[in-house]
Amino acid sequence: MFGAINSSASGLTAERLRMDTIADNLANANTTRTEDGGPYMRKVVQLEPRREQLNNFPSFARHFKPQTIAGRGVRAVGIVEAEGDPRRKFDPDHPDANEDGHLLMPNVDPIKEMVDMMTATRAYQANVTAIESAKTMFNSALDIAT
Repeated sequence: MFGAINSSASGLTAERLRMDTIADNLANANTTRTEDGGPYMRKVVQLEPRREQLNNFPSFARHFKPQTIAGRGVRAVGIVEAEGDPRRKFDPDHPDANEDGHLLMPNVDPIKEMVDMMTATRAYQANVTAIESAKTMFNSALDIAT
């Protein structure tokens, strides 16, 4: 009965993490020096479907590898650096520029980040709408029963 709400709630959590990561990327779009010594590198959230074990196998099939099913929501498995090299910019007056005057800049594209933020926001809103719809259905079912 609460599967739809649990699935959408996991989506809310994942999209919130995506939005936080995108905000970090935008905040560090001009960071040329990190603790590791190089420029900030764009981060992305890795998501995967939550899987649930099927335990209702017939007795003769229990010795086989257990099957899993998707559709139980999503979970974040990590935040990793995105593929791509730092951008090079000519700025000989910058303190982090090399001897040729080139500066390594983060591989963050603000336009791409804003598009990703919009998709994460819309996915968040869709999950909120799904939860609201499930609540309305449950309330309607309770009204029928009374």
